[in-house]
Amino acid sequence: MRRIINLRPSTGSAVLLAALPFLLLLIAYLLGSSVRLAANPEDKLLPAFSKIGAAVQQYAIDPDPRTGEILLWADTAASLARLGWGLAISAALGLALGIVTGIVPYARAGLSAFIAAVSLIPPLAILPILFIVFGLGELSKVVLIVIGIAPFLVRDLALRAGEIPAEQIIKAQTLGASSWQLTLRVVLPQLLPRLLDALRLSLGSAWLFLIAAEAIAAENGLGYRIFLIRRYLAMDVILPYVLWITLIAFAMDYLLRRVTRAAFPWYAGNGK
Repeated sequence: MRRIINLRPSTGSAVLLAALPFLLLLIAYLLGSSVRLAANPEDKLLPAFSKIGAAVQQYAIDPDPRTGEILLWADTAASLARLGWGLAISAALGLALGIVTGIVPYARAGLSAFIAAVSLIPPLAILPILFIVFGLGELSKVVLIVIGIAPFLVRDLALRAGEIPAEQIIKAQTLGASSWQLTLRVVLPQLLPRLLDALRLSLGSAWLFLIAAEAIAAENGLGYRIFLIRRYLAMDVILPYVLWITLIAFAMDYLLRRVTRAAFPWYAGNGK
Protein backbone atom coordinates (compact mmCIF):
# COMPACT_ATOMS: atom_id res chain seq x y z
CA MET A 1 0.00 0.00 0.00
CA ARG A 2 1.35 3.40 -1.02
CA ARG A 3 1.21 5.92 1.78
CA ILE A 4 0.25 9.48 1.01
CA ILE A 5 3.34 10.83 2.75
CA ASN A 6 5.51 9.02 0.18
CA LEU A 7 3.73 10.43 -2.88
CA ARG A 8 5.50 13.24 -4.72
CA PRO A 9 3.76 15.51 -7.27
CA SER A 10 5.31 16.00 -10.69
CA THR A 11 6.56 19.45 -11.69
CA GLY A 12 3.35 20.22 -13.56
CA SER A 13 1.17 18.99 -10.72
CA ALA A 14 3.17 21.05 -8.22
CA VAL A 15 2.60 24.19 -10.30
CA LEU A 16 -1.14 23.50 -10.53
CA LEU A 17 -1.40 22.79 -6.81
CA ALA A 18 0.46 26.02 -6.02
CA ALA A 19 -1.88 28.01 -8.27
CA LEU A 20 -5.07 26.37 -6.99
CA PRO A 21 -5.48 28.39 -3.74
CA PHE A 22 -4.99 31.66 -5.65
CA LEU A 23 -7.51 30.58 -8.27
CA LEU A 24 -10.06 29.64 -5.61
CA LEU A 25 -9.54 32.99 -3.87
CA LEU A 26 -10.07 34.82 -7.18
CA ILE A 27 -13.26 32.87 -7.89
CA ALA A 28 -14.55 33.58 -4.39
CA TYR A 29 -13.87 37.30 -4.88
CA LEU A 30 -15.63 37.39 -8.25
CA LEU A 31 -18.67 35.59 -6.88
CA GLY A 32 -18.83 37.78 -3.79
CA SER A 33 -18.36 40.94 -5.82
CA SER A 34 -21.07 40.03 -8.33
CA VAL A 35 -23.54 39.25 -5.54
CA ARG A 36 -22.90 42.49 -3.66
CA LEU A 37 -22.89 44.66 -6.79
CA ALA A 38 -26.16 43.09 -7.93
CA ALA A 39 -27.72 44.11 -4.63
CA ASN A 40 -26.02 47.53 -4.57
CA PRO A 41 -24.18 48.85 -7.67
CA GLU A 42 -22.45 51.44 -5.46
CA ASP A 43 -21.05 48.85 -3.06
CA LYS A 44 -17.43 49.65 -2.09
CA LEU A 45 -16.43 46.53 -0.17
CA LEU A 46 -15.83 44.27 -3.19
CA PRO A 47 -15.46 46.59 -6.19
CA ALA A 48 -15.57 45.32 -9.75
CA PHE A 49 -12.30 44.73 -11.59
CA SER A 50 -13.10 47.65 -13.89
CA LYS A 51 -13.13 50.01 -10.92
CA ILE A 52 -9.92 48.50 -9.56
CA GLY A 53 -8.33 48.98 -13.00
CA ALA A 54 -9.34 52.65 -13.01
CA ALA A 55 -7.76 53.10 -9.58
CA VAL A 56 -4.54 51.43 -10.75
CA GLN A 57 -4.49 53.79 -13.71
CA GLN A 58 -4.88 56.77 -11.38
CA TYR A 59 -2.25 55.75 -8.84
CA ALA A 60 0.29 53.75 -10.88
CA ILE A 61 0.26 55.43 -14.30
CA ASP A 62 -1.15 58.95 -14.20
CA PRO A 63 0.84 61.70 -12.39
CA ASP A 64 -0.83 63.23 -9.37
CA PRO A 65 -2.29 66.65 -10.32
CA ARG A 66 -1.10 68.21 -7.08
CA THR A 67 2.47 66.90 -6.81
CA GLY A 68 3.21 65.65 -10.32
CA GLU A 69 4.40 62.31 -8.87
CA ILE A 70 3.09 58.88 -9.74
CA LEU A 71 1.81 58.04 -6.28
CA LEU A 72 2.28 54.27 -6.24
CA TRP A 73 5.92 54.51 -7.27
CA ALA A 74 6.66 57.40 -4.92
CA ASP A 75 5.07 55.51 -2.03
CA THR A 76 6.98 52.35 -2.96
CA ALA A 77 10.32 54.15 -3.06
CA ALA A 78 9.70 55.76 0.34
CA SER A 79 8.65 52.49 1.99
CA LEU A 80 11.48 50.45 0.49
CA ALA A 81 14.05 53.00 1.63
CA ARG A 82 12.80 52.74 5.23
CA LEU A 83 12.54 48.96 5.05
CA GLY A 84 15.97 48.61 3.49
CA TRP A 85 17.67 50.65 6.21
CA GLY A 86 15.80 48.78 8.92
CA LEU A 87 16.74 45.36 7.54
CA ALA A 88 20.36 46.34 6.91
CA ILE A 89 20.90 47.70 10.43
CA SER A 90 19.07 44.73 11.96
CA ALA A 91 21.20 42.28 9.96
CA ALA A 92 24.43 43.98 11.05
CA LEU A 93 23.38 44.03 14.71
CA GLY A 94 22.03 40.49 14.55
CA LEU A 95 25.22 39.11 13.03
CA ALA A 96 27.60 40.96 15.36
CA LEU A 97 25.72 40.34 18.59
CA GLY A 98 24.73 36.84 17.54
CA ILE A 99 28.35 35.84 17.05
CA VAL A 100 29.50 37.47 20.27
CA THR A 101 26.78 36.01 22.47
CA GLY A 102 27.04 32.66 20.72
CA ILE A 103 30.75 32.00 21.14
CA VAL A 104 31.98 34.26 23.96
CA PRO A 105 30.85 32.91 27.35
CA TYR A 106 31.25 36.23 29.19
CA ALA A 107 29.21 38.04 26.54
CA ARG A 108 26.55 35.34 26.64
CA ALA A 109 26.30 35.63 30.42
CA GLY A 110 26.04 39.41 30.27
CA LEU A 111 23.79 39.93 27.23
CA SER A 112 21.54 36.92 26.81
CA ALA A 113 19.02 37.90 29.48
CA PHE A 114 18.90 41.50 28.26
CA ILE A 115 18.39 40.50 24.61
CA ALA A 116 15.69 38.01 25.62
CA ALA A 117 13.90 40.73 27.59
CA VAL A 118 14.09 43.21 24.69
CA SER A 119 12.77 40.60 22.26
CA LEU A 120 9.64 40.21 24.42
CA ILE A 121 8.74 43.92 24.32
CA PRO A 122 5.87 44.50 21.85
CA PRO A 123 7.47 46.97 19.40
CA LEU A 124 4.17 48.67 18.57
CA ALA A 125 3.62 49.39 22.27
CA ILE A 126 6.72 51.60 22.35
CA LEU A 127 6.00 53.35 19.04
CA PRO A 128 4.75 56.52 20.84
CA ILE A 129 8.00 56.57 22.83
CA LEU A 130 10.01 56.34 19.61
CA PHE A 131 8.08 59.26 18.14
CA ILE A 132 8.75 61.32 21.27
CA VAL A 133 12.46 60.46 21.40
CA PHE A 134 13.32 60.42 17.69
CA GLY A 135 10.61 62.64 16.27
CA LEU A 136 8.15 61.92 13.48
CA GLY A 137 10.77 61.66 10.75
CA GLU A 138 12.40 58.69 9.08
CA LEU A 139 14.57 57.70 12.04
CA SER A 140 11.71 56.60 14.30
CA LYS A 141 10.32 54.32 11.59
CA VAL A 142 13.69 52.68 10.98
CA VAL A 143 14.28 52.27 14.72
CA LEU A 144 10.91 50.54 15.09
CA ILE A 145 11.88 47.96 12.46
CA VAL A 146 15.25 47.42 14.13
CA ILE A 147 13.73 46.98 17.59
CA GLY A 148 11.14 44.65 16.10
CA ILE A 149 13.42 42.18 14.31
CA ALA A 150 17.02 42.65 15.49
CA PRO A 151 16.51 40.78 18.82
CA PHE A 152 15.03 37.84 16.90
CA LEU A 153 18.06 37.79 14.59
CA VAL A 154 20.47 37.99 17.52
CA ARG A 155 18.86 35.09 19.37
CA ASP A 156 18.57 32.94 16.24
CA LEU A 157 22.19 33.46 15.20
CA ALA A 158 23.45 33.00 18.75
CA LEU A 159 21.72 29.62 18.89
CA ARG A 160 23.22 28.67 15.54
CA ALA A 161 26.69 29.74 16.69
CA GLY A 162 26.28 27.63 19.80
CA GLU A 163 25.44 24.61 17.63
CA ILE A 164 28.75 24.73 15.76
CA PRO A 165 30.54 21.47 16.61
CA ALA A 166 33.11 21.91 19.36
CA GLU A 167 35.56 19.86 17.26
CA GLN A 168 35.75 22.68 14.72
CA ILE A 169 36.54 25.26 17.39
CA ILE A 170 39.15 23.02 19.01
CA LYS A 171 40.84 22.19 15.71
CA ALA A 172 41.04 25.85 14.73
CA GLN A 173 42.65 26.72 18.06
CA THR A 174 45.02 23.76 17.76
CA LEU A 175 46.17 25.13 14.41
CA GLY A 176 46.94 28.45 16.12
CA ALA A 177 43.88 30.47 15.17
CA SER A 178 43.24 33.54 17.28
CA SER A 179 39.75 34.44 18.45
CA TRP A 180 39.42 36.90 15.55
CA GLN A 181 40.60 34.35 12.98
CA LEU A 182 38.32 31.69 14.45
CA THR A 183 35.38 34.08 14.13
CA LEU A 184 36.18 35.00 10.51
CA ARG A 185 37.19 31.56 9.23
CA VAL A 186 34.95 29.17 11.17
CA VAL A 187 31.95 30.95 12.67
CA LEU A 188 31.10 33.69 10.18
CA PRO A 189 30.86 31.50 7.04
CA GLN A 190 28.40 29.20 8.82
CA LEU A 191 26.24 32.03 10.12
CA LEU A 192 25.89 34.05 6.91
CA PRO A 193 23.41 31.67 5.21
CA ARG A 194 21.49 31.38 8.45
CA LEU A 195 21.32 35.19 8.57
CA LEU A 196 19.68 35.26 5.13
CA ASP A 197 17.17 32.62 6.23
CA ALA A 198 16.40 34.59 9.39
CA LEU A 199 15.88 37.77 7.36
CA ARG A 200 13.42 35.90 5.16
CA LEU A 201 11.49 34.76 8.21
CA SER A 202 11.38 38.29 9.61
CA LEU A 203 10.16 40.02 6.43
CA GLY A 204 6.50 39.78 7.47
CA SER A 205 7.20 41.39 10.83
CA ALA A 206 9.34 44.10 9.24
CA TRP A 207 6.51 45.04 6.86
CA LEU A 208 4.06 45.08 9.76
CA PHE A 209 6.16 47.53 11.78
CA LEU A 210 6.81 49.70 8.72
CA ILE A 211 3.16 50.01 7.77
CA ALA A 212 2.13 50.69 11.36
CA ALA A 213 4.67 53.51 11.65
CA GLU A 214 3.68 54.99 8.28
CA ALA A 215 0.01 54.82 9.18
CA ILE A 216 0.54 56.93 12.30
CA ALA A 217 3.09 59.50 11.17
CA ALA A 218 4.22 59.83 7.56
CA GLU A 219 3.72 61.97 4.49
CA ASN A 220 4.24 59.18 1.98
CA GLY A 221 4.66 55.43 1.83
CA LEU A 222 2.49 52.42 1.13
CA GLY A 223 1.14 52.19 4.67
CA TYR A 224 0.46 55.93 4.73
CA ARG A 225 -1.56 55.75 1.52
CA ILE A 226 -3.66 52.79 2.68
CA PHE A 227 -4.62 54.46 5.93
CA LEU A 228 -5.16 57.83 4.23
CA ILE A 229 -7.81 56.53 1.86
CA ARG A 230 -9.47 54.11 4.26
CA ARG A 231 -11.64 56.99 5.48
CA TYR A 232 -13.28 56.97 2.03
CA LEU A 233 -13.71 53.15 2.06
CA ALA A 234 -11.78 53.13 -1.22
CA MET A 235 -11.27 49.38 -1.49
CA ASP A 236 -10.51 49.80 -5.20
CA VAL A 237 -7.28 51.51 -4.10
CA ILE A 238 -6.60 49.58 -0.89
CA LEU A 239 -6.76 46.15 -2.53
CA PRO A 240 -4.17 46.93 -5.26
CA TYR A 241 -1.88 48.46 -2.64
CA VAL A 242 -2.15 45.36 -0.44
CA LEU A 243 -1.52 43.13 -3.45
CA TRP A 244 1.48 45.26 -4.42
CA ILE A 245 2.97 44.98 -0.92
CA THR A 246 2.47 41.21 -1.08
CA LEU A 247 4.22 40.98 -4.46
CA ILE A 248 7.17 43.04 -3.21
CA ALA A 249 7.50 40.89 -0.10
CA PHE A 250 7.32 37.72 -2.21
CA ALA A 251 10.00 39.09 -4.55
CA MET A 252 12.26 39.91 -1.60
CA ASP A 253 11.77 36.42 -0.18
CA TYR A 254 12.55 34.87 -3.56
CA LEU A 255 15.65 37.02 -4.00
CA LEU A 256 17.01 36.04 -0.59
CA ARG A 257 16.42 32.37 -1.39
CA ARG A 258 18.25 32.69 -4.70
CA VAL A 259 21.17 34.49 -3.07
CA THR A 260 21.41 31.79 -0.40
CA ARG A 261 21.42 29.00 -2.97
CA ALA A 262 23.97 30.72 -5.18
CA ALA A 263 26.36 31.87 -2.47
CA PHE A 264 26.05 28.90 -0.09
CA PRO A 265 25.18 25.76 -2.09
CA TRP A 266 26.46 23.59 0.76
CA TYR A 267 24.00 25.05 3.26
CA ALA A 268 21.58 22.40 4.56
CA GLY A 269 18.65 24.80 4.60
CA ASN A 270 19.42 25.75 0.97
CA GLY A 271 17.20 28.78 1.22
CA LYS A 272 13.99 26.72 1.37
